[in-house]
Amino acid sequence: MALTLSVQVERWRAHVAAQAASRPGLVPVIKGNGYGFGRERLVVECTRLGVTEVAVGTVWELAEVPPGWGAVVLTPCAGPADAAALTPGAVPTVGSDHDVDVLAEAGRSERRDVLVKLRTSLHRYGMSSDGLAALVERATAAGLRVRGYGLHFPLAGTADEHRAELTAWLARLPAGAEVQVGHLGPHDLAAAHAEAGDRHVLRSRTGTALWLGDRGALALEADVVDVVPVGRGERAGYRQVEVPADGHLVLVGAGTAHGVAALDDGRSPFHFARTRLGLLEPPHMHTSMCHVPVGAPCPAPGDRVDVQRPLTRTLVDRVAER
Repeated sequence: MALTLSVQVERWRAHVAAQAASRPGLVPVIKGNGYGFGRERLVVECTRLGVTEVAVGTVWELAEVPPGWGAVVLTPCAGPADAAALTPGAVPTVGSDHDVDVLAEAGRSERRDVLVKLRTSLHRYGMSSDGLAALVERATAAGLRVRGYGLHFPLAGTADEHRAELTAWLARLPAGAEVQVGHLGPHDLAAAHAEAGDRHVLRSRTGTALWLGDRGALALEADVVDVVPVGRGERAGYRQVEVPADGHLVLVGAGTAHGVAALDDGRSPFHFARTRLGLLEPPHMHTSMCHVPVGAPCPAPGDRVDVQRPLTRTLVDRVAER
């Protein structure tokens, strides 16, 4: 049994290459579950692109970054354990006095580059414009070197609104500053770059658009482990749910251990022959129990069913290239 991410690899790599070409100074994000592919596999793809600097989510994800590569850590170090896990080439993010103090108190500040996080409408870490000068002064006094600045915009809102925020911040930053921008498309980033001229070095930091932007090249599928005849009124499953109609129980090899759950509205995430398979009970660990009534399309053991889940929240058993 397996939950499989099937990839039309030539089409997918063509998309990745096109995205990289449209984003000068690209910093690929490989955080979390590696967008469904796994961080190790995305490191390989970065090598194919000729990229040797990436962004990870936390210090605990630095293990997959090859020696000699640059690595921006997007989440600030919350305490001494985080700071102690920093590798020599890692660039931590600081967005508050606390973030600077954690590095200084752990002895991880001397001659270390940092990225200063700037506050946007996202309000997810970051220093406001009023406190920026004092934060930079504090970091410098602690022995940190401000390598550049980071901006991260919300998914909601318009590109024009995000560009307006970016433009306002650029006017406050020193000439020649490197600015890494997340959640701004190539067209809008190019427009902002044209407005800024040579005053700043703008870099696109992206993960979702890079790795998952061509969803048609990807398919998430789960094996059918078993199919069992069942009658109306029988009880089955961990919760001994009453079977609503004659038919079959279809046991799908994917569950909460993979990050697979019912959709937010309670519907099943599984499809077969363009038909949604109803859940008898919520998915559990490595198996989900579906019910298919008599007359509906029913898979057989060994078949695969489509799985409707965000890849950023899914842990697959294998990636299959097609």
